[in-house]
This record gives sequence, C-alpha cells and structure tokens, in this order.
Amino acid sequence: MDARVKRTGGLIWPEEGVCSAVPYGVFTEQAVYDEEQARIYRGPTWNFIGLAAEVPNAGDYKATFVGDTPVVMTRDDQGAIHAWVNRCAHRGALVCRELRGNNAAGTYTCVYHQWSFDAKGDLVGVPFRKGLGGKGGYPADFDMKQHGLRKLRVENYHGVVFATFDETMPGVQQYLGAGGAVDEHLQRIFKGRDIEVIGHARQYIPSNWKFYAENTKDPYHASLLHLFHMTFGLYRSSQVGGVKITGGWHTVLFSRSGTDTEEAIAETKDSKLRTYQADTYTLDDPSLLKGRKGEWGDDITLVIMSLMPNLVIQQIQNTLAVRQIVPKGRDAFELVWTFFGYKTDDEELRNIRLKQINLIGPAGLISMEDGESSVICQQAVVRDQNEWSCIEMGGRDVADADHLVTETTIRAFWKEYRKLMGY
Repeated sequence: MDARVKRTGGLIWPEEGVCSAVPYGVFTEQAVYDEEQARIYRGPTWNFIGLAAEVPNAGDYKATFVGDTPVVMTRDDQGAIHAWVNRCAHRGALVCRELRGNNAAGTYTCVYHQWSFDAKGDLVGVPFRKGLGGKGGYPADFDMKQHGLRKLRVENYHGVVFATFDETMPGVQQYLGAGGAVDEHLQRIFKGRDIEVIGHARQYIPSNWKFYAENTKDPYHASLLHLFHMTFGLYRSSQVGGVKITGGWHTVLFSRSGTDTEEAIAETKDSKLRTYQADTYTLDDPSLLKGRKGEWGDDITLVIMSLMPNLVIQQIQNTLAVRQIVPKGRDAFELVWTFFGYKTDDEELRNIRLKQINLIGPAGLISMEDGESSVICQQAVVRDQNEWSCIEMGGRDVADADHLVTETTIRAFWKEYRKLMGY
C-alpha cells in the first residue's frame, strides 16, 4: 500500500490534510451514507428546510426533510416557525401526509390512531385515553407532555429557515461565516426583502447527493458542459468573477456577463469547445436574456451560493431560486426547486422572472445537464471504491480565487467533509 494513505471506514484516503483526491466509495457505500445521516445531517450542521414565505400564515405547514428524515415546518398562531420530525410518537407513522397546506384547527393528527399534536409538536389529544365503558385506556401515570414529537431547533435567518438536531450549534450567521462572502451574498438577496414564492419544481436524480454538491461548487464546468451558458454569454470562465469560501465549506461563485476580453474570446474560439456555438445558435426570442440590469445595485449577473449540507441559492440574471438537496439513499436524491421574487416587483420584473425560470429547473436551458452529469458519474464509479478522483484544477490548496478556472471550492467541501466524518 502507498505509504501516503491510510484506511478509514473501509476506504483508502490520502494522508490527512489532502483534499484533492477522494475515493469513489464515498458515493457508493451504504455504510458511508448511513454515517452521513448521523454525523452530518443530524450532526453539527444547519439544514435548510424552507423559506419563511412558504408558510406565511398561522396554520401553514410544509413537509420537508433533513437528510432522509421527514420533517414538518409549521407556523403557529403567534407567528413563530417550528420544525418537528414527521413521525408519530405512538406507533411511528407519518403525521403529515400532504406536501403543504394550511391547518386552520392548528392541530396535526396521525391518521392511524388519531393522536393529535399542535404546531410546536406537543401532544394535545389522545382518543380513548380513559378507555371506554370503564375498560382499556392508558395507565394513570400516562403523561402527554412526555409523548410529543421530536423537535428541531429552528432559526429564521432573513427569511431563510434552517433547522438542526444539535442544540449546541452556534447561530446560522456564525455557521455560515459571519461577515464573509456567503453571508454577504445571502443578505444581498434576502435582507429587508418581502419574499414572494412564484413556483416549485421537483427532480429525482439517480445519483449520490455529493455529486450534485460538487457540481454546484464547480465554477469552470459551466463553460465545458452548458452550451447555452457558453454560447449566449450568460456565464463563461473567461468572465470577471471569482469564488469565496466561508465557514469551512460554504461557497459562493459569482460572475459578470459581458466582461470577456477580446483576447479571452479569441482563446475560447481557438479551443474549439463543443459548448461554444455562437456562430450556429441564435434565439428566436432574445428577450429571454434581456432582464433588468443593476437590480441589486451592482453588475453581478450570476451568483451560486452552496450552503452545506443541503442548500443552493442562485441568482442567474433576474431569476431567483433555492434548491434543496434531499438524499434518497446512497445512489439517489431529490432536488427541490423553489422559485421566488419580491412582493415589490412591478409587473415587468415579475414577468422577467417568470420567463427566465425557463433557464433553470429540471428541464432548464442551462441546468438540465447538471442532473445528467451526476448520473453518468454515479454509473461509472459503481465498483472501484478505492480509485480516487482528481480535484487539482487551480492547485491542491483551499483558498479564495479571483477567477473561475479552479476547483478550490470542491476541495473545501471535501476538507470539511473529512472532518465531520472522522476521515
């Protein structure tokens, strides 16, 4: 065995501190997946569960997940947001079986034996508690306060709602890196804004969730994978932009369209990239790309924030969305898209956002290739668990970069992942 490596959890990893090589078994092994649920999703992390705007009124609820654990986000009659594991304290059945809605009664009742819980997750009703006709019933010392639903700690950060199983966690802002680039860009999109949800989409992808996590942190694949991005200039690696890392593994990549130099464009043409087809493809309706410039008071036209372990926040032109990554086993995940705007949007801007939704989502003109890239990776690594990926674009270190031709943000992910997983 190579002297530089050690065996941990059945996988061969590089020596400690090396994050530019990752064994493929992290994408295929059931033991690794199970460990992630305990150490990451139920460990010292904040998990996105929804936008506050998705439960705007008292009695509103949304069924969601933390890792693969079913969770419900609710708003009570005092306006507070709560989250609890969607598992009845009686016999373990799902309490809430609808995706979203409003519960005017304020109670959530398990269909199996009709145990009822309030928005906080406290048990408030048990049928036949005293029995019938003097027979049956629960013991005299049965205490309803001891049989509520498992509650998660919740924080609403500028309208983005996070939950954690770890009661000792610092606040969300500290977790994201207070004052850092990720926190700054999140506030740029959400702080002081009255959010309005304008649509949803769901996408089931037969791939390990971490392939998609890598994809959202990869700034230079867009020029090589996405013909639409490259051809129509929404995002190219030759544009002015960069990547920032805060909180260990939270990342932001950003760019400014139209900033390619003549030299860079000439170099792109000389490279004869499959994705650069400016002389071949045109748009019948160029208004798709028109948008409204300077909406956020700057010239940034693309921002992709990857907040680990399960959230992507995007601004592409004027379209806004959050993407929640929901693991569904070692070789599948669901991607939940929530598209939004601001209640202050005028009609023109709202229509721009709605039209530009065509750029993203499961069949988006830009993003449809991302799901497929995860699938073809999963298909190829199925057996060679101790072969390593090569993540060396831009070097082998972890640091911010003032360009877009790097994998430093992916290396940051794996560095923190190894810490949490004990690798």
